[in-house]
Amino acid sequence: MRRRLLLAALAAPALARAAAALRVGSKNFTEQLVVAELFAQALEAAGARVERRVNLGGTAIAHQALLAGEIDLYPEYTGTGLGVVLKEPPEGDAATVLAKVRAGYAPLGLDWLDPTGIDNGNALLVLPETARRLGLSTLSDLARAAPGLVLAAGNEFADRADGLPGLRRVYGMEFRRFRQFAALGLRYAALRHGQADVVNAYATDWQIATYGFAVLADDRHLWPPYQLAAVVRHGVLGDLAPALLALGPRLDNPTMQELNRQVDQDGEEPREVAARFLRGAG
Repeated sequence: MRRRLLLAALAAPALARAAAALRVGSKNFTEQLVVAELFAQALEAAGARVERRVNLGGTAIAHQALLAGEIDLYPEYTGTGLGVVLKEPPEGDAATVLAKVRAGYAPLGLDWLDPTGIDNGNALLVLPETARRLGLSTLSDLARAAPGLVLAAGNEFADRADGLPGLRRVYGMEFRRFRQFAALGLRYAALRHGQADVVNAYATDWQIATYGFAVLADDRHLWPPYQLAAVVRHGVLGDLAPALLALGPRLDNPTMQELNRQVDQDGEEPREVAARFLRGAG
């Protein structure tokens, strides 16, 4: 009798884990939906039951859902965690920013897994012919040419510390004109059709590879790293963590650009795109 009770006690945690589904969340844009699917399917392949609670909204909503225990994990960016959640100055190299968010999230009962190879930070883009004509490869180069150029960016870029004020502070950059486009697609259209010379975008946008835009290097490090990683409620993964960590070396910016393109341009479902990638055909 005692042996049966002991065996039952030992089996209880495993049975509880098998019964409880891991709830994977995401924010409400393509990259988040795809990566959440990658997380969910990798966990399912490792034997976990998974519930998808995706398309939650912005950072504040996803983070609050994690704190409230409504989800167990979701993909987040180190720069966002530092600047938006922890309200700390978004500065430092990749290792420093990761250490800061890990330290800041720990008292909240949240863990950052090791980041993937994706760094979806800010970027300024120009047409390849503009880069060749003006000799542009870095933001320092752009600063010299900016007084004759038109910048297209989101509405908030004019006032954000890492937007125009940051470009002025770090690079002394002043453009001939600033045009506001709330939708990212409109900014890319403006660049392609000559309505803007420079566009603010994000490093994993699929348009960069598809249209061959030139990304200018942030040589004075205005923008912090935005490495993508799983943020997880402490203790919920157990021995399933390696299933997520194994994804990291397979994911980088060119790969993510292509996965985003398959959803946004080809119209595929994030679940299909993720499944094909995990099968090795992505």
